[in-house]
Amino acid sequence: MYNNLFTIGPLTIHGYGLMIAVGIICALLCGLKLAQKKNLNTDEVYNLTFVCVIFGFLSAKLLYCIVEWKSFINNPLSTLGSGGFVVYGGIIGGTLAAGIYCRIKRLSFIRYFDIVLPSVAIAQAFGRIGCFLAGCCYGKETDSFIGITFHNSEFAPNNVSLYPTQLFSSAGCFIMAFILFAYLKKDRKPGSTGALYLIMYSIGRFIIEIFRNDYRGAVGPLSTSQFISICILLLGIIIYTMSQKDAFTEKIQDTH
Repeated sequence: MYNNLFTIGPLTIHGYGLMIAVGIICALLCGLKLAQKKNLNTDEVYNLTFVCVIFGFLSAKLLYCIVEWKSFINNPLSTLGSGGFVVYGGIIGGTLAAGIYCRIKRLSFIRYFDIVLPSVAIAQAFGRIGCFLAGCCYGKETDSFIGITFHNSEFAPNNVSLYPTQLFSSAGCFIMAFILFAYLKKDRKPGSTGALYLIMYSIGRFIIEIFRNDYRGAVGPLSTSQFISICILLLGIIIYTMSQKDAFTEKIQDTH
């Protein structure tokens, strides 16, 4: 909507990129604070942030290329150079990269998993504001009073009232982050906080997809993200269920 915020000489500051940067910084600060409270190594939080950001962006672009495979085959450089990303790709790729890093460094992945994912929710909340400013990830047409209209977007249909799905997503992520931070104030079973993130985000994302109108690929009657949401939801339920078992907790406590 207002993606070109201001210009400094030859440099133009875009709302999308600025919000992504703000989100990453806020997520890092939140992760550091949680690490201190949970007696975890703050230096490793810096390292994990770097690993998750780099591999998260690469994975988000990879999944975008898979979803847009026809465009990629016809013009790979254009597809790679576009601003398109798929958030789920970033979450999956970043988490896998963090798991490998923790394995190499002999860290308890599940303990960092519990403080990183609530922080990721903060990053996503700001990132979706960036989507709103850019006009991507737009919603379906609506006559509702909550509809918003873009006039100069390169992505969304202009001069048409649309559901502000980006703001729905942002608000949902802020609420989710608040719930997870409140949940972490008490001692919780290792893995339960990260699992709650997976459960809440997958449900919220599935619902948001109903109101979106940009192309996201399809798996049968579902969008690609809805299909992934179902898988993530099941994974979150499994992890949460396992986290409540004493044997799982004892095994985590033995991991350094």
